[in-house]
Amino acid sequence: MVETGIPASITLAQGCLESGDGNSRLAVEGNNHFGIKCHGWKGKTIHEDDDAKGECFRKYPNAEESYRDHGDFLRYSRRYASLFDLERTDYKGWAYGLKAAGYATAPDYAKRLIKIIEENNLAQYDKLSDNLASEIPPTPTQSSASFVLKPDSGSPLYRISLDREIRERNGVPFIIANGMDTYGSLAKEYKLFRRELLKFNDLKRDHKIPQGTVVYLEKKKRESAKYLDKHVVEEGETLYLLSQKYAIQLKYLYKYNNMKPGQEPNPGDILILRAPK
Repeated sequence: MVETGIPASITLAQGCLESGDGNSRLAVEGNNHFGIKCHGWKGKTIHEDDDAKGECFRKYPNAEESYRDHGDFLRYSRRYASLFDLERTDYKGWAYGLKAAGYATAPDYAKRLIKIIEENNLAQYDKLSDNLASEIPPTPTQSSASFVLKPDSGSPLYRISLDREIRERNGVPFIIANGMDTYGSLAKEYKLFRRELLKFNDLKRDHKIPQGTVVYLEKKKRESAKYLDKHVVEEGETLYLLSQKYAIQLKYLYKYNNMKPGQEPNPGDILILRAPK
């Protein structure tokens, strides 16, 4: 809970429910307490009948790794981000939020989680001392938020800020394209080098920019902002789109994830966004 911000009661109840209190075959033979499927997993696997016969599930060296993977899956998935804005002690809100976000198909999933929590008094583990509570990271919403940048009058960005709102993400300033822009027109308008502007956005060719596109005005960072260590890939997401989303240079996304240029992740893959320690 201190590492991820997920209420301990929710994690414990999900583990109990999805592993049959640790007695399921996946838990006993594969240390998989949450039924997480392979989704591009490169480690050992175990097969079990689920929605289809003989589906692929992740096999962990120990139960702790299963719990860490589950925490990453919730914290770094866009669909669950809003749950972290709830009070940490609001286990009912979390239970119904997980169901609403599509975590499980069982119609009574939330009620079953709540019953496990209340029958076993698991909510007691959501209470932390002030020292521990202060170590819980910011919510995903807070960590990924951009904000309006007000450049000093002596900054090269000041002139741009007179015409357009400049925002900042991961310490990198950007503007939002209006649908009529090209990288060439932006470079000319704001006395920038087109080649440089393209490089800032990991591009090689100029083109008309769709409305709403993020255009970075300085070089992106080598890694994501603090507390945004990973990302669970969703349908349609590419490494380029994620490099723009998190203001990370594309080449480092390839490097951290042992991928070659042109390779793309699969839905469900957990991408590394910060340099491994």
